[in-house]
Amino acid sequence: MVVENGAYDFLSNFSTVGAIVLGSILATAGALIATQIEWRVEKRRREQHAALFFGEVLSTLLAILRIAKRVKGIGDPYGPVTMRMLRQALQEIGIYDRNRENLYNLHDGSLRARIHTSVLRVSSPLNGIFDTTEEMRAGQARLRAADVTPKERSEIEARIKQLTQMREDGFDFMEETAQEMEALVKELEQVAGYRFVDAIAAARP
Repeated sequence: MVVENGAYDFLSNFSTVGAIVLGSILATAGALIATQIEWRVEKRRREQHAALFFGEVLSTLLAILRIAKRVKGIGDPYGPVTMRMLRQALQEIGIYDRNRENLYNLHDGSLRARIHTSVLRVSSPLNGIFDTTEEMRAGQARLRAADVTPKERSEIEARIKQLTQMREDGFDFMEETAQEMEALVKELEQVAGYRFVDAIAAARP
């Protein structure tokens, strides 16, 4: 059978079109794969950055709380030095709060929840310490007043005693939470590929 030249041209054109289509498919597939790889790399980079940031914040917070505990055992338990350390702890919590949305870059939902819960469990009693200390100072100032009545004095003294216990309970609760927080720092080390415990160890007695 004789094949006309036009048939050869058709087959040649078909092969060319097929090659173009195949090339386009391969190029598109390659671009998609490259995009997926780039996305995964970026996702991992964001997770490592978040782990590094929160690990630094938590380890610094732990170091500050340990120093505060040590200072608390020397002289006035809630004197200027102790309160200054606790204010620094509040500043670290403020840094955490301003960057909290970066928690979502950590893929482990359980880790995210435990980090946030632990910070709240430190923040609440920490703020309570400042509130009770301020109220105690106001009460003590009132006790020094010349016009305070015996009944009022008795009530103020009872309230100061109650506040003293509340403040101590808050510090103890905060310390317990801080101990649990160290485990979170170690988990973040695995994600960040960085060792934070050196900063924590530096604050140990």
